[in-house]
Amino acid sequence: MAAPCRCSRGALPLLLISLSAAYLTYTALLSSRSLLPRWQCRVMYYWFKRAREAGGGGGAEMGGFTRILHSGKPDAFVDEIPTFVADPLPAGTDQGYVVLNRPWAFVQWLQKADIQEEYILMAEPDHLIVKPIPNLSRDGRSAAFPFFYIEPKKYENVLRKFFPEHEGPITKIDPIGNSPVIARKESLARIAPTWMNISIAMKKDPETDKAFGWVLEMYAYAVASALHGVGNILHKEFMIQPPWDLEIGDAFIIHYTYGCDYDMKGKLTYGKIGEWRFDKRSYDSKPPPRNLSLPPNGVPQSVVTLVKMVNEATANIPNWDSYAAA
Repeated sequence: MAAPCRCSRGALPLLLISLSAAYLTYTALLSSRSLLPRWQCRVMYYWFKRAREAGGGGGAEMGGFTRILHSGKPDAFVDEIPTFVADPLPAGTDQGYVVLNRPWAFVQWLQKADIQEEYILMAEPDHLIVKPIPNLSRDGRSAAFPFFYIEPKKYENVLRKFFPEHEGPITKIDPIGNSPVIARKESLARIAPTWMNISIAMKKDPETDKAFGWVLEMYAYAVASALHGVGNILHKEFMIQPPWDLEIGDAFIIHYTYGCDYDMKGKLTYGKIGEWRFDKRSYDSKPPPRNLSLPPNGVPQSVVTLVKMVNEATANIPNWDSYAAA
């Protein structure tokens, strides 16, 4: 296994000290060094600060922040975003599945970081924080978002390789990934090494790799959580995923993993490039410009809010234009 990380730029210092650190939630943002997540991290961090500065309610429960960069070397934004640089897995281990580096990076961070908060929120670059996030975990259970495509019962035969029958019914595995999750730091210290080892084992197993594809490390986290007896409170309102979720509602996070394609009458044309579109993958070689065009009339609130939030962030992040043109 690679050596422990070589670089840490610290963490965002707490602005609010009225609450005990025992209930504050520390945000850990896992990311690679490629261009797409880099600009997303800048936007995500902007909205993290806005939410925490809002104070009151959930804002008062939001603690520090660190981007965990699993690249082995720093990038241009380590002075803008509090960053911990972790070593990647040994060459060839991830087999081109870059997110396999997340669990190993998280293990390194937990070993090295001095986190005063007792809870950690694991987040991703394509998360926008709509409003302050309170500590949603309760009674020793983590808080997690239920993904419709994580189906332990459907894949019981595959999962039994990693969650044998003596561990209990397959329903002990919750339909979650590692993010968004709010968990006790102590729980994650136990879960993370298992998450890492199961992720690697799943990737090495052709049947499992084929069954789970790009969500393999999500299944690995769900299994690791179950193996350590850490249950999860499933919060559907944790986040929304445009264009399928139409309203913001009570959500705390917008997860913009899907492309949003519409005609000029506001009709969704998913699977076909729309006359108007917002898709993060359109900006995998160059960040989005400032002042993206807003969707046409009739497009759901969730998509309109997403674009407005990206526009506000890029308008206020220093040197965005020069970065976008680079």
